[in-house]
Amino acid sequence: MAGPGDTWLTGSDGAIIDGVDKLELGRFLRLHRERLTPATVGLPADGPRRTPGLRREEVAQLAHISTQYYTRLEQARGPHPSRRVLAALGRALRLNDAERAHLHSLSGQPAEPPGPSAEVPDRILDLIERMPDTAAIVLDAKYDVLAWNPLAAALLEDFSAQPRRERNMIRRYFLHPDRARRHYGMTGGDFGSFAVGHLRAAAARYPDDPATQDLVRELLRLSPEFAAMWPSTEVSAQRHLTKTVDHPQLGPITLGCDILVVPERDQHVVLFTAAPGTPAQEALRLLSVIGLQQLG
Repeated sequence: MAGPGDTWLTGSDGAIIDGVDKLELGRFLRLHRERLTPATVGLPADGPRRTPGLRREEVAQLAHISTQYYTRLEQARGPHPSRRVLAALGRALRLNDAERAHLHSLSGQPAEPPGPSAEVPDRILDLIERMPDTAAIVLDAKYDVLAWNPLAAALLEDFSAQPRRERNMIRRYFLHPDRARRHYGMTGGDFGSFAVGHLRAAAARYPDDPATQDLVRELLRLSPEFAAMWPSTEVSAQRHLTKTVDHPQLGPITLGCDILVVPERDQHVVLFTAAPGTPAQEALRLLSVIGLQQLG
């Protein structure tokens, strides 16, 4: 029996534990699984089905979790789902923002962390995948790279091969300047002053986020350039720029760079494009074909 110091509690149906309403969570997952069809999520239909909607193994496949784990969640027998699992289920089940918030609530977690959101909206992921001639990356409020399309990986870097901590553009600019400023096209002091003002504003919006505050402290400690610029109160906006990316195999590629805002997630989509008929356009076409392969 639970004592007065226990942090968990069991409801009359035995389903509410540690703030997780397991029965309602299972019903919620089943309801939203049954409302989807294979065509809705891009899966092949394989003949008639005994029950409506997706199969459990199909949801598990889309969420990159085991079928056994997902089945246990639907049957109110699963462990406490992590925030990452909840985010994956929200994408797999095509939940809108209100439904995602309710999913988190049923799981005993607030829908949003105290820091910048790392969950990229599905429509943004779909958008950058449908832009084969444009290199696109998605950044959070502190400029962590959250998502990218294949052309961006070929042009800039295979971000999947980097630890998450190393995917921050501002950290790269100040702590690894030779590579970041040349290869990412971050030349001149404009990006530096913009980055400091942008990070200062993000730190003010998320004062309780350890990752944001740790990034600021690290840069103040390790980058004299950042530390000298930090006291400035200047906050500038970058929306359209021209950047020259020094690709290690193709050499300098001059591209237009546009930044779009995703306001509800405090994220930015950075688009690298080439003017028609230019050598840069030919370079992007070549990169779209070879991807991450090495040129001979």
